[in-house]
Amino acid sequence: LISLKKNRLQVGVQTFVKFEDVRVYLVERKMGRSRRSFLTQLGTSKGFIVEDVLSDKVTHVVSENSQAASLWKWLKECASMDLPNVHVLDISWFTDSMREGRPVAVETRHLIQVCSTHTLMATVSQYACQRRTTTENNNKIFTDAFEVLAESYEFNEIEGRCLAFRRAASMLKSLPRAVRCLGEMQDLPCLGEHTKAVMEEILQCGCSFEVKKLLSDERYQTFKLFTSVFGVGPKTADKWHRRGLRSFSDILADRSIHLNRMQQSGTSTSQHFHSFASKRHVIRFLLVPSEAPYARHRGKEFGHDVDFIVTTPELGREESLLPEVIDGLKKQGILLYCDYHASTFDVAKLPIRRFEAMDHFAKCFLILRLEGSRVEGGLNSAEGDGRGWRAVRVDLVSPPMDHYAFALLGWTGSRQFERDLRRFAGAKRGMLLDNHALYDKTKNEFLAAETEKDIFAHLGLEYIEPWQRNA
Repeated sequence: LISLKKNRLQVGVQTFVKFEDVRVYLVERKMGRSRRSFLTQLGTSKGFIVEDVLSDKVTHVVSENSQAASLWKWLKECASMDLPNVHVLDISWFTDSMREGRPVAVETRHLIQVCSTHTLMATVSQYACQRRTTTENNNKIFTDAFEVLAESYEFNEIEGRCLAFRRAASMLKSLPRAVRCLGEMQDLPCLGEHTKAVMEEILQCGCSFEVKKLLSDERYQTFKLFTSVFGVGPKTADKWHRRGLRSFSDILADRSIHLNRMQQSGTSTSQHFHSFASKRHVIRFLLVPSEAPYARHRGKEFGHDVDFIVTTPELGREESLLPEVIDGLKKQGILLYCDYHASTFDVAKLPIRRFEAMDHFAKCFLILRLEGSRVEGGLNSAEGDGRGWRAVRVDLVSPPMDHYAFALLGWTGSRQFERDLRRFAGAKRGMLLDNHALYDKTKNEFLAAETEKDIFAHLGLEYIEPWQRNA
């Protein structure tokens, strides 16, 4: 039986219409005549109306392998088209509909959209220190995926790729709106081929299959567990994993493993780090009896670890501050672990030219036991958590007063922000910046700063408040 009906050629079977409200037009450009003919027959056999002529009756325009800009230019030249009321879709919508035997809901991944990068690109710098980043992340679906991939590369000690995904995540967090189509990512900074491929897959499929595979990977899960322990890095996690260890109980049961003090403290208190403690609670226990130091902290009020910069206006007192604080904590009976490093700060050795060279100020890394009964209002506990105490990571650094602003800036915000700030100083201003000082290579001199704002002024940057630079 061969019949011509409603502009559709049907061979072998009588046509019928199941979906009166959906009229599909298949764009022959790029698709080819023979494939278009095949897909037309397939669509009509499923009860779809597939139009041969592009008109304002069409509700769904379907294209394959077309560039969005050229396709939309062609559509706009078709004066009879009512573009605001038509869906312009990738072939994936049609194949999904054929598989389901009905018109599936139009999702973002199906759309072929005209993209303008101007609104996104207008204020986007490759340097985090030139971007404003609020707590509202409009691209969380991408940045969550990037952070998993970055963490995986960090576990495998592939520094370049880890840094690439962290830099891309930082940039995306600063965008004023979500990236909605492929065209919008083409000219954005900090995106390489791999990051773009992940974003494209998320746009088209709603997820990254590479990330899904990682999250269910036994090695990744084990590394994430082991490196959550204070004092355990990727090398130690890899060694334990190769020995067939998969849990803390496996580690503690293996008598051939000798944990250092930091790891012993970390494994014994790891289960107590999962509830938040307030920074104001910690401050109360840090104040020493005499000449109480300035204890400055930044960031969210609640967190798993707390960083403090401890100093005093009295010059020459910096070295004795931290031992005095530590003695006070011991007397209170709340110090579970202490790793103290005396100052190796030497002005004559500045500037330090390696980013990895961190503080040479006196510092210590602590684990404190905070009893709920000693905290006003109690601890911020999860529902159903009956423990009466929490283990809190506290890091202290004690810089000289004349280097206080540099230490405060260096301990503020994310690693990526600090890295980009140093990179900007070197590449754009001919300066060397670290946690100790700012050195102008062209003038061959150190630049003094009493506040962070002074440092930004030396670099020719707008001062960005700390809560806006946590990209």
